[in-house]
Amino acid sequence: MVVMLTAKQRRELEQRVARAAESAQEVRRAHVVLWSADGVSGVEIARRLQLSVEAVSRIRRRFVETGIAGLATRPKAGRKDHAVPVATVGRLIELAMSPPPAGRSRWTTRLLAKAVGLTSGCVSDVLRRHELKPHRVRTYKVSRDPAFAAKVRDIVGLYLHPPEHAVVLSVDEKTSIQALERTQPPLPLRSGRATRHTHDYKRHGVVDLYAALEVATGQVTHRVTATHTAADFLAFMRQVARAYPRRALHVVLDNSSSHSTPEVRAWLARHPRVHFHYTPTSASWLNQVEGFFGILGKQSLGMTDFYSKAALREHLAAYMRAWNRNPTPFAWTKPARALIRSRRRMLECISTAVH
Repeated sequence: MVVMLTAKQRRELEQRVARAAESAQEVRRAHVVLWSADGVSGVEIARRLQLSVEAVSRIRRRFVETGIAGLATRPKAGRKDHAVPVATVGRLIELAMSPPPAGRSRWTTRLLAKAVGLTSGCVSDVLRRHELKPHRVRTYKVSRDPAFAAKVRDIVGLYLHPPEHAVVLSVDEKTSIQALERTQPPLPLRSGRATRHTHDYKRHGVVDLYAALEVATGQVTHRVTATHTAADFLAFMRQVARAYPRRALHVVLDNSSSHSTPEVRAWLARHPRVHFHYTPTSASWLNQVEGFFGILGKQSLGMTDFYSKAALREHLAAYMRAWNRNPTPFAWTKPARALIRSRRRMLECISTAVH
């Protein structure tokens, strides 16, 4: 079969061959047409592209009859008897997003399959296509603080535009860190096998960790105590004040009762260079030191055995020394207005949620 190409068709086919994102099938068909127009025999084209001679003939015929558009991959008919009707898909999605049956905490694929008359595998496919995951649950808490917007603007302003010649500190306590000792020695990491330890343990008591994260540098001032009373908090704040002499301190902290006792307020009155900025209630995520505590838990406390509270204290001190040798500040990027807008949307969701 003779194949004739116009200059425009040749240019378009050559572009298709050179395009990196083009599918391999359509590139092969373009080669067939180009080489056929150049007088290359069907047998030679089949050898170059590892096709059958019949396949080369079919491609040339498609081009002669329908042009370049005919070289596109045609949709395959496939089976139709297993397709889920649109109405069934809609009912399935509606069920998955509705409260589960009485006595159940959530929908499962088998429960949904029984309700709509499909297999659980088919239900899984439909849920996956619509990005529905009834088996997953995440927690949330929306602040009801009437001064939420003002407090967020205040604290985010400190993060994004800190006052000149002042230090911004994020302060909190990680309470009840347990000194746990596994009942049997751990089995070390091996090729193809994870580290293993027993599920049971002995308790050797708890300690409390106070930390002040310097927002600009990531430097951490810490204190380990046996309790977390207002007196402990005040002793830690005196330590922080000594660590930053003759500088204004803006301290971000949560609404714990130990942070606002009469003794603490009296100390603040005697130290006017120290200013407290309280996070909104139920919004401790606004305090950057919480991120540091999360890293500490994962990197330092998760799988370590402690034979005494003294060992736990030494371990925490070693981690703090290592952190402060190369401190890492957290880069706050979200503006206050975005947080306020997000909270407003969450409150609207709560007010309209189906229970």
